[in-house]
Amino acid sequence: MFIHLIVIGWLYVAVMMAVAEATSTTGTVLGAIFTFLLYGLAPVALVVYLMGTPGRRRAIRQREAEAQEAARRAAPTGEAEAKKDSDLPDQGGEAPADAVPPVRKEP
Repeated sequence: MFIHLIVIGWLYVAVMMAVAEATSTTGTVLGAIFTFLLYGLAPVALVVYLMGTPGRRRAIRQREAEAQEAARRAAPTGEAEAKKDSDLPDQGGEAPADAVPPVRKEP
């Protein structure tokens, strides 16, 4: 909540600087636009992005934890269920068999 107040205050100061630039006798509207963009919008966007990084990381970790929990719940719990539900080779509790026998050089 505090960051919003800082952002609003900074943008207000940047707008006032841009207005002063535009209304000055030596200033231009293009100068005012660049003043607002370079002194107001760019720094505020950078600060808000950097301040939001911990929240984004926290949200990513939470999504990953929820996905792991859902995968854990969906996985079979007992070995009998794993044997029964498995359609994949080498998942039925038997030793894997080699499909191709090893080839050796003859002595």
